[in-house]
Amino acid sequence: MDLRDQRVQFRIRDVYHPEPAQVLFALHSDDLLTGKVVELSDSGMDREAFAVVEVVGITELVIVPVERILRPS
Repeated sequence: MDLRDQRVQFRIRDVYHPEPAQVLFALHSDDLLTGKVVELSDSGMDREAFAVVEVVGITELVIVPVERILRPS
């Protein structure tokens, strides 16, 4: 079957090139995630501090620079 010029579907995890993470970043880099801070590096007040955040639906904890965290409105 010739797939040229045909619309197809596939899972992001099946992408060979570029890396699946790059594809996700390109598609969703501006999406906002909501989570609960479970740990802070240092005091959490330093510009170099990081927050460890638990996000529902993501199995691993997410690490984010404290200065990049947005407060919910």
